[in-house]
Order: sequence, then structure tokens, then C-alpha cells
Amino acid sequence: MANRDQFASKIGFILAAAGSAIGLGAIWKFPYMAGTNGGSVFIFLFILCTLLIGLPILIAEFMIGRRGQADAVTSFKKQAPGTPWFLTGWLGFIFSSIILSFYSVVGGWILIYIWKSITFDLTSDNPETYGQLFGDMTANPWQAVIAQGLFMILVIAIISFGVKKGIERASKWMMPLLFIFFVVLAIRSVTLDGAIDGLKFMFVPDWSLLTGKTFLMALGMAFFSLSVGVASMMTYASYLDKKVNLVSSAMNVAWLNIGISILAGLVIFPAVFSLGFEPSSGPGLIFIILPAVFQQIPLGSFWMIIFFILLLFATVTSAIAMLEIVVATAMGPKHNKRTKFAWLCGLGIFIVGIPSALSFGLLSDITIMGKSIFDFADYFTSNVGMPLGALLVSIFAGYKLSREQQQLELNVTPWLFTLWRVLVRYVAPIAIIIVFIQGVRG
Repeated sequence: MANRDQFASKIGFILAAAGSAIGLGAIWKFPYMAGTNGGSVFIFLFILCTLLIGLPILIAEFMIGRRGQADAVTSFKKQAPGTPWFLTGWLGFIFSSIILSFYSVVGGWILIYIWKSITFDLTSDNPETYGQLFGDMTANPWQAVIAQGLFMILVIAIISFGVKKGIERASKWMMPLLFIFFVVLAIRSVTLDGAIDGLKFMFVPDWSLLTGKTFLMALGMAFFSLSVGVASMMTYASYLDKKVNLVSSAMNVAWLNIGISILAGLVIFPAVFSLGFEPSSGPGLIFIILPAVFQQIPLGSFWMIIFFILLLFATVTSAIAMLEIVVATAMGPKHNKRTKFAWLCGLGIFIVGIPSALSFGLLSDITIMGKSIFDFADYFTSNVGMPLGALLVSIFAGYKLSREQQQLELNVTPWLFTLWRVLVRYVAPIAIIIVFIQGVRG
């Protein structure tokens, strides 16, 4: 049996975990979710859910993963032998596969935009042109499916190299570059004429928009952006040694995620209001707004190429986390078969994702609960699958593991341990159940 790979450093693990969390969750999904769910109220709830519910569960996933030193299914079997808790690992396997199936569609869009940027097909003085371009691109069946396939090939290739040479190496240089560039872009966006309305949208709350549904969306966004509830963080933590402090690592990931999410909002919303777009434009928001913003910047075409390449990096770091849980579960102890399982699992997820790729064109008439195939997969995983997985993780970590096992793994001060224990045993499960019920009722 081949030796199990591990992260070479704490910073490598944090950047990989942050890359999983930040990725499209913070940059693609957060702006359009905030735009369609009340702006500042949603942002406030998102931060609250991240710190009080998402973070304790993230710590719990890290704890379960490192204790198990195996894929999620095997990890639960080792820590709770003879019980059905291992099914939580299989839920993570299923929901990660579904998320990556539609996530890869967005990755394909980014590849198309990189090509269009390089060939100067994204230059126009009329901002409305970009909305038409995005609609035409997503409606083209061959273009959407081929781009989705190319994105999956890239993700599979990285996973094939393993944890240290693939996941960690890619994350270490992708994420810092993305952060630096986003700071520059945010500075330009907030200095556009009319940008103040976008800042008000982000930071001046309208409490009439505070509903159970908004809370559910914010909770789902917190889980999606932190990648909790689908065992990907559990899988990453299984590659850690005992020297890494799990609590400080989780806090770093959570704050990085919140920071990048707010930064993405500062890039998007001031530009949205300055250029006359609607903040509720949906999944295509970043693809419609940012090309228009780049036209306001000297050498905009050049910077746009760099941006979409870096956005691809962020997307890949999230995608490899999703594929890793699937591959790790499928290959089990057969670590020398990683490449084979990476390609088999990646191909399967690509096939599952084809309907999502076609849901903006060829299959646009097919709806599930009034949503397109793409939107339903997104809604179901973010607002049903991830909260369910997070609930099970919080119950397992809070009640199945003994207090002594928890203290040994977390190794923090008594007051911080007590705070985490209260949040993961009581606050997180109750909040998930209440918010979910209220959200379903509308």
C-alpha cells in the first residue's frame, strides 16, 4: 500500500483550504447572491452565519478529518465503528459531485472569457453589449460543453499530482496573486462616478428585507463559501500532522473568506450602480460587469486577461477541493491508483454536469421547482445538501466525540474550547434547523 500524502506546511494547508473556500464562492457567487437578496442585510447575515455557525463547523470538520487520517467515509467508520455515521461521508461524496458538476460549467465560462479577452472580443463602449455576449455564450451548447470539459481536464490533471505537488503547490502562488489584483480592481471600482450608491447598497441595511428566506440564503452562502457540509475540508484536514493548530487555521480561513467576499463586493457593486446595471442580474453578474469596468481602466484589455486568468486560478482551487473528496473516497487506501480514480471520477462528474451546461440554451425549457437545471443544482446543494451535512458534522463532533477527544485535538484555552463546544453543540444545530424550516416556508 502506498504512503498517504500530506501537506508540507501549515501555510500550504491554509492557502489550500482558503482557496477552496474563496474560489467562486466569494468572487462569483457572493456578489450575485447579495445582489438578489437585499445587499447589506444579506452581507450582515452572511458574516454572522460564517462566524457563529460556519466557523465552529469548519473546526469540527478539521478535527474529524485529522483524527481519521483517511477519506471521509473511512474516517467516520474508524471513529464510530458499527454505526451509520459513515453515511455522512457518502453524503459529502454525492453533494461534492453535484456541486462540481455545475461549478465546472462556470469554470468553462471563465476559459471562454480568457480566450475572448486574448482575442479582444471583450471590448465595447456599450456596457449592454456584455450582457448580450454572456447570453449568447451560455446558450451555445457546443461551446458550453467543450469549455466545461476543458476545465475538468485541468482540475483532474492537478489532482493527479497529489496533495503536496498538486493541490498545495497550485494554491501557494494562485491565491496571493488573486488577492493583490482584486485590491487594485476594488480601488478603481470605488472611484468610479456614482460608486457611492453601490457602497450604500453594501453597507446601509434595509431591515425590511430581513426574512427567513434571506437568512437561509445567507446560511447556505456561508456553508458554500467555507466548503463545509460536503466533507472537502474534512478530507484536506486528513492530510495534516498533529503540529498544526486547527482552531487558528480555521479562523484564518474564515476571515480570509469574509475579506475576499467583501472585496469582491467592492469590485462589483460600485461598478454596478455606476454603469447602470441591476445588482440582481444573477449568476452572470461578474461576467457582465467586470468587462465593462475594465474599459474604464488604462490598458484595460491587458488587465482583463490577467484578471480572468487569476479568476480561473481561484476557480480551480475550489474545484480541486470538491474533486479531492470524491477521488479520496473512491480510491480509499489505494493511494497508488490516484491518477486512475481522478480521471474516472472527473469524467463521471463532467457527464453529470452536461445538463447544467445546456440549461441556458438547449435545455432552457426544462425546469425543476421553477428553476433551471443549473439553478436547481446550485439551490439544492447550497440550501439543502450543505446545511444537512453541516448539521450531521456538528452533531457528530459535539456529541459523538468525548470532551477529552475534543480537547486533545483542538488544544486551545479553556474559554475558547467552551465557546466552540457551545456553538457546535447548541447554536449551530438549532440555527440550521430553524433557519431551514423558516426558509422552506418562505
